[in-house]
Amino acid sequence: MPPLTQALIITNVVVFLLQQLFGGAFTEMFALWPLGSGLFMPWQVVSYAFLHGNITHIAFNMFGLWMFGRELEDLWGTRRFALFYAVSVLAAAALQLLVTASLGIMAPTIGASGGLFGLLLGFAMMFPQRTIVPLIPPIPMPAWLFVRLYGLIELTLGVIGSASGVAHFAHLGGLFGGWMVIRYWRNQPPFGTSRR
Repeated sequence: MPPLTQALIITNVVVFLLQQLFGGAFTEMFALWPLGSGLFMPWQVVSYAFLHGNITHIAFNMFGLWMFGRELEDLWGTRRFALFYAVSVLAAAALQLLVTASLGIMAPTIGASGGLFGLLLGFAMMFPQRTIVPLIPPIPMPAWLFVRLYGLIELTLGVIGSASGVAHFAHLGGLFGGWMVIRYWRNQPPFGTSRR
């Protein structure tokens, strides 16, 4: 496994164990709180991505990080992969903060899903014809189609106000952040005009 992908997985697991050890106070300090909550701190735009709600939450996220992260880090190298993941995490936080502020939502956000959605987008752009078989429904499809459908589902659930407690707009922010990084690398609008 490439070094950063491995380090991210290990760090997420260690932080999850710290959450179990120190409880709610630890999570409260490092979760991403809405701007108007009185609990927001600047470091939370990064730290939230290392917290998880339960074993299923972290298991699915770490599986996705392993599945997509290792291939992208092998392709791009550690430095580019680190930039891509960081921008995805920050873009997810930014959109989530914007949405919670505009809707007056005071619930915190946790999880690596924003960064993971960025990786998913990167994987689909680098390997568009690679087959992905989602868990539900288990229908094989090319990566480009899977990401478009998943993004549409996230947008729909976010707009209709799914009460599941899932931060759908953080997922969309991760997708957008990853997309913008690749457009920057390719010198495409709004960063340039090249179509390589």
